Order: sequence, then C-alpha cells, then structure tokens
Amino acid sequence: MPILQEFKEFAVRGNVVDMAVGIIIGGAFGTIVQSLVKDVIMPPVGLMLGGVDFSEIKIPLRGGQDPVAINIGVFLNNVISFVIVALAVFALVKAINEIRKRFDSEKPKTPPAPTPSETYLKEIRDALVNK
Repeated sequence: MPILQEFKEFAVRGNVVDMAVGIIIGGAFGTIVQSLVKDVIMPPVGLMLGGVDFSEIKIPLRGGQDPVAINIGVFLNNVISFVIVALAVFALVKAINEIRKRFDSEKPKTPPAPTPSETYLKEIRDALVNK
C-alpha cells in the first residue's frame, strides 16, 4: 500500500500535471509545424528550385516488386520541422527568462547577512566607542 500512496502523491503533483499538459500541447504544436513545413514552406521552395517536390526525393537502393529507397526529401522536411520547433521553443524560453528577470529585479534585494568576523569587528568598534 505505501507504494500506491507514493505513486498517487507523485502523479498528482503540480509538476507532473504541468509536464503532461506540455507534452500534449507539444504534440499538437508538432503536428501544426509539420503541416506548415509540408504544405506551406516546402511547395514554394520546391517551385523556386525548379518544381521539385521534396517529399518525392529518394535514393533508390533496389527496384522491382518491393522497391527500397532512402527518403531524403522526407528527412529534409523533418529537419526543417525540427528547426522551426527548436526556434519556437527557444523564443518561448527566452521570453520566460525575460519575464523572470523583470520579476526578480522588482523584488527588494536584502543585503547579505554579515559574516561572523564582521559581527565581531563591529562589537569591538562599539566597545571602543563606548569607552
């Protein structure tokens, strides 16, 4: 029973729920980016390069009834999708860091506690002044 209780506490924690929401939104975002690359970005790029459909670029290894090929174009589309997702995540993290900096700069800064040596020297000074 303690293992089930521990798992329940782990699963209900805020960080786990936040992570789950992030994974779901990330999956949806990935689908949108794939569509953006495949349906919006690559057709004009292919047209500029002479009407090339990148998803059809293949290196055939074996022909015949069961053809085998390396799908270079699909790989290229996935690389572009990755770069777009990476840039979006970078922009998001950068924005979050800027917001954190603003909040941190608005907080009042407390001076560090004096070291024991400083405290001792202040006591000596005060004692000399009171003589």
